[in-house]
Amino acid sequence: MKSSFAENDLGVLVDKWNVSQHVALVSKNTDSFLGCIRKNAASRIREVILPLYSALVRPHLGSSVQFWAPQYMRDMDLLKRVQQRFTKMIKGMEHLTLQKQLRELGLFSLQKRRFGGVLINVYKYLMGTLKETEPGFFQWSPVTGQEATGTN
Repeated sequence: MKSSFAENDLGVLVDKWNVSQHVALVSKNTDSFLGCIRKNAASRIREVILPLYSALVRPHLGSSVQFWAPQYMRDMDLLKRVQQRFTKMIKGMEHLTLQKQLRELGLFSLQKRRFGGVLINVYKYLMGTLKETEPGFFQWSPVTGQEATGTN
């Protein structure tokens, strides 16, 4: 058995409470998928490339993202570049900014998708349908008025 500083938990590679190594691995894997799409796609039109991205690349970028949300800007930029490389593959999208490309394709940025996933999990927890948490993991705190800001 070899010694390692990184731990793989829930499919997420964590090293000293840092997920940068996992982000780099996800980026590398999704780049491989983008390379395969670029080489093998018969056409660069939206109708061909978008379903391939949705089926092959996006699941890797969003898999368990609520648990390994990038902590550093460099990690978020690395993942954003993957999405940008995809959008530039589509014919006619090369000159647009990433935000305009995503809007044109009907996609959300990775940050919005992550936030949406967090909101869904919070809703599930509040409704009592989230089973992954232990009883007493979260505690309700009746905070109102000025107490909420920490000023008295």
